[in-house]
Amino acid sequence: MTRQCNRSGCCEPAAATLGYDYGVRTAWLVDITDETHPATYELCHRHADGLCVPMGWALHDQRRVMAPLFADVKAS
Repeated sequence: MTRQCNRSGCCEPAAATLGYDYGVRTAWLVDITDETHPATYELCHRHADGLCVPMGWALHDQRRVMAPLFADVKAS
């Protein structure tokens, strides 16, 4: 079963997990974890890519960058 994005009104499949630590004002994004945790949120690609943290916070995006399967090749 595919989990959905936790953003209100979004029905896209989750692709990343968001965690945070208020004490050190840090948030991090990782590839979606195998199991949910009550202190994390699941986000789709669109919401993970557009995530902004509050001023004074650091965001550590630790997701793996996936190369496109097929490159757009143009003939010379």
